Amino acid sequence: MSSPYQERIEMSGHIIDSGALMKVMDTIMDLGGEFEIEEQRYGRRKEEPSYVRMQVSAADANGLERVLLSVQTLGASLVDTADVQTEPAPRDGALPEGFYSTTNLRTEVRLNGGWVLANDQEMDLAMTVDPNAGTARCVPMADVKAGERVVIGHRGIRVTPLERAREREVFSFMSSDISTERPKHVAIAEIARSMRRVRAHQGKILFVVGPAIIHTGAGPNLEELIRGGYVQVLFGGNAIATHDVEAALFGTSLGMDLATAMTVEGGHANHMRALNTIRRTGSIRAAVEQGILTKGVMYECVKHGVDLVLAGSIRDDGPMPEVITDVIDAQRRMRACIQDGVEMAIMICTMLHSIATGNLLPASVKTVIVDINQATVTKLADRGSFQVAGVVSDAELFLSSLAQALRTS
Repeated sequence: MSSPYQERIEMSGHIIDSGALMKVMDTIMDLGGEFEIEEQRYGRRKEEPSYVRMQVSAADANGLERVLLSVQTLGASLVDTADVQTEPAPRDGALPEGFYSTTNLRTEVRLNGGWVLANDQEMDLAMTVDPNAGTARCVPMADVKAGERVVIGHRGIRVTPLERAREREVFSFMSSDISTERPKHVAIAEIARSMRRVRAHQGKILFVVGPAIIHTGAGPNLEELIRGGYVQVLFGGNAIATHDVEAALFGTSLGMDLATAMTVEGGHANHMRALNTIRRTGSIRAAVEQGILTKGVMYECVKHGVDLVLAGSIRDDGPMPEVITDVIDAQRRMRACIQDGVEMAIMICTMLHSIATGNLLPASVKTVIVDINQATVTKLADRGSFQVAGVVSDAELFLSSLAQALRTS
């Protein structure tokens, strides 16, 4: 390699069977760089890690920077590294040029000669450090304060990629072959097993849900999961709350009788009547406490202490009193709930809320997205949520099967 723009990188772990090494090599070449293997040791047994060290070069400094930043997200680390580089934020809500943009993968930074784990891991954030305290954390751009030390460049950063399971676990491979023709019962059984494992050690499970759960008649199945202790956090919008309350008060959803699937005369206004009932009462919680709301998903959330975050949108009627209409405030509330012990997320038939939540989740959170539209299922993974597993299914069929799997275990 004759280029003066060179760095040595290394990788270790199960980098062969996970495909991580090949991804790094492809990325280097795709970005116009070159590499030369200096040392390689491959594990000969399942429990043995592999190790590769290589020299990477590019035509100029900017090209090398692009290569190094890209391969870091795949688990490559610089061999000859110093402490992380920082610059002060120029003003509140703004970052210095060349700031490091985070991934949702476990990330460490080198401070005072040692490696420090970054807190609040999430994709597409800045990273700030406090050298005196020896701490690092991922911070939304809007929350960065003037003068805070913001990480720039690629030095002093170590990213740990997700490693594929050594055995062919069903859950691990759902996202690799999303198809309407895959057997749903196998995937649902694995999801149920994962939910039981999370609850066994008091971890939290997040459900992200859309109004299709009510429209398809799956509300009672979600209510059963809440009563069973399998839902600690629930994200949604104004629609899921409105149509759930409509169903509880009038037996309809968007004017359709849920018992007969027939349109009810004048039923198109029932969701407005449901909204007005709750707004006159003051809140969903108040309606439950006063005996006005006696069943439904919202009722069960109140009764069982589920952390409920309803994020508003421009199309909302009402909205319900609990709906957070400032999207940044809603995002902060969602982020706080996730960071408070969420270990698994299940997103059902709500593309926009699922994508928004996926952007907030660290890769360590086991994530399932369910939708009748196959394109929706693949979209979240395409946007960088590496850990997502997908199920193409109707909301009612999925939730009824999941409830049955948990009920009979």
